[in-house]
Amino acid sequence: MNLSKNLFYLITLTCFNVAIAQNQNLNYNKFKQLKEEIATPNVYRTAAGAPGHQYYQNEADYTMNITLNDQLQKITGSETIKYHNNSPDRLEYLWIQLDQNKRAQNSDSYKIQTGGVNSLNTRSIKNMNPDFEGGFNITSVTNTDGSVLSYTIHKTMMRINLPQPLNSKETFEFNIDWWYNINNRLEIGGRSGYEYFEEDNNYLYTIAQFFPRMCVYNDTEGWQNKQFLGTGEFTLPFGDYDVSISVPTDHIVAATGELVNAKEILNSEQLDRLEKARNSDKEPVFIVTEKEAIKNEKGVKKGLKKWHFKAENVRDFGWSSSRKFIWDAMVVRQPSKDVLAMSFYPKEGNPLWEQYSTKTVAHTLKSYSKFTFDYPYPVAISVHTKWIGMEYPMICFNGGRPDADGTYSKRTKYGMIGVIIHEVGHNYFPMIINSDERQWTWMDEGLNTFLQYLTEQEFEKGYPSRRGPAYKIVNYMKGDKNRISPIMTNSESIHQFGNNAYGKPATAMNILRETIMGRELFDYAFKIYSNRWMFKHPNPEDLFRSLEDASSIDLDWFWRGWFYSTDHVDIGLESVKYYRMNDQNPVSNKEDKKLNFEEVYNKDISNQRNKELDTYRENDKGLEDFYTSYDPFKATEKEIKKYEDFRAKLNKDEIKIIKDNSHFYEINFKNIGGLVMPIILDFTLSDNTHKYVKIPAEIWKTNNKDISKMFAFEKSVKQIELDPYLETADTDRSNNFWPEKIEPSKFELYKYKNRRDRSSSNPMKKKK
Repeated sequence: MNLSKNLFYLITLTCFNVAIAQNQNLNYNKFKQLKEEIATPNVYRTAAGAPGHQYYQNEADYTMNITLNDQLQKITGSETIKYHNNSPDRLEYLWIQLDQNKRAQNSDSYKIQTGGVNSLNTRSIKNMNPDFEGGFNITSVTNTDGSVLSYTIHKTMMRINLPQPLNSKETFEFNIDWWYNINNRLEIGGRSGYEYFEEDNNYLYTIAQFFPRMCVYNDTEGWQNKQFLGTGEFTLPFGDYDVSISVPTDHIVAATGELVNAKEILNSEQLDRLEKARNSDKEPVFIVTEKEAIKNEKGVKKGLKKWHFKAENVRDFGWSSSRKFIWDAMVVRQPSKDVLAMSFYPKEGNPLWEQYSTKTVAHTLKSYSKFTFDYPYPVAISVHTKWIGMEYPMICFNGGRPDADGTYSKRTKYGMIGVIIHEVGHNYFPMIINSDERQWTWMDEGLNTFLQYLTEQEFEKGYPSRRGPAYKIVNYMKGDKNRISPIMTNSESIHQFGNNAYGKPATAMNILRETIMGRELFDYAFKIYSNRWMFKHPNPEDLFRSLEDASSIDLDWFWRGWFYSTDHVDIGLESVKYYRMNDQNPVSNKEDKKLNFEEVYNKDISNQRNKELDTYRENDKGLEDFYTSYDPFKATEKEIKKYEDFRAKLNKDEIKIIKDNSHFYEINFKNIGGLVMPIILDFTLSDNTHKYVKIPAEIWKTNNKDISKMFAFEKSVKQIELDPYLETADTDRSNNFWPEKIEPSKFELYKYKNRRDRSSSNPMKKKK
């Protein structure tokens, strides 16, 4: 619409100072492109976020024989590793991870623990002088011909000193024998270990990090041989596994991969049940019932039984063993292949586990696959333990135990479902999309927590998700900055691990999906990233670039603010000014002036009290003159004629704008928290209708501190609310309203919530 200069003079607004304000306090850093912060694209990783045409990754294949000693709680093992050097580099040595050495009595993980007397507890006191004799005992490292290989152990790492360098495209095969004592997980902690059940004198073993594992060698880190201190998890190459596990004859074993000797170790009834489970996609089928498990745990049979598993293209191997296990399974149908969802749990997990575990596994596979890719492995297993939640390819260990009488709280129920979703979801991140956990915890935990939130909401409407929605991260974001780290911080140096590595990145991804990109663009781009890096090793910039490249949205400002800074969101309505269109009509203009005059006059307290006053002039007609009857608010004929001449010069568009008689609002926004975000407004108009306005974050591009913007409506505005749907994680809503609105404090909301929902209580127990 091209308006003539006539209309310009009609709009008597004071918006000319906006351009001046935007030239002050200029700061372009918020929207500066991420060049210095991320790696330069190359032949291995493209500027679009995809693997480059010379991308490579090394592989490690394992053949293992493992024996579990149920009397001594000890594992003995031997392995043959076949290492494939697919890199273009010549390798003088190989690095092996010895994660069990974190539990050695001289481990750095004990030495670096901090805290004063107020942080003391039983575990921390024991860790001052640990008495558990943990750590790997390496008994042999040999070449395939039996000759001894030179090696050096440095804390949680072992260097294999190769007889001669391993050239590009060559393989090297060698053997390692070892043993170690299994830790009591409930007493001294750990991602794996055993739980002892005193009432029936049995053990439940959840075993991981149990073998010397190859480190990753890649194009960005070289050897990823940072020491394992406990927080930063595991970075591992893909490979094929052939694993034989010898356990007591009456034990049931769950493990990564497919059981290839089922006919040798399962009875005919169990085999029939397993086959029935492969065709049951509605309800789980019991392979070992609770009654059978209870009978099994009462007697101890002599001897060992070997369970044989094979797994292709996995980055790790985990397993669990106990004579207490109930075992159920059901099939999950996918376009590409069927998957067997299974659960292994003792009677102490019921009734929760038989009702929810396997169905939750099945639901997780369906939901995650929708947002990424079809689950590529043959099985997905959930194993019940107390407290722990930990993940490995095709198998995970999950907490959530009812009380001894079989009742449970709402918190226990949803906590169990949530941890199963989360740990099964880790099959996608990082077991398949294989990021560097030792360096970037958020790349698996944060992305997985985000998909966990989507999966929980698809499990049940109103599911009480702990993380995901923007408002749930507010308290962390507005906290003491001395106790907050940027997301892009090494795993071992993070403050507030859960909020930083799980909550904040999950929230950021949800904000991208719901607010910045929209669901359609985000879901497409996220699926592109997932499929590009399936069975590969992505870095943060590969995610950043993929989401931008597949959506056409510049997100550098978002990554910079949410991932590289500790800024928070606090955008306030600094001021609101109201204007009307001045159409130069002398009749209506003077009527407006009359109304304004009368409003002020009638509000004056003295005038209100003088309404009944009998004045001197009103009692003396001789004092009347021209001004007694003069109406200053009535337009003259000359003024009306001038207006009519002016109207005749306006075009149709200008006449329409005047007819609409728009209401104008100049709003000044202040960025208090420092984190730039879209401005989202809900205008309540005089007729109680709503006008929703969403302005992209780029409004802050030339001034990220103070900006002004004009809004026009046909009707006047009663109320303005900033961030009405709580989608930006704004930390202070007291400045989000015009006119000012007082909201209940967080403390009041907390009391209100807990009076109605004490989630840790167990009403089921009371009713029983």
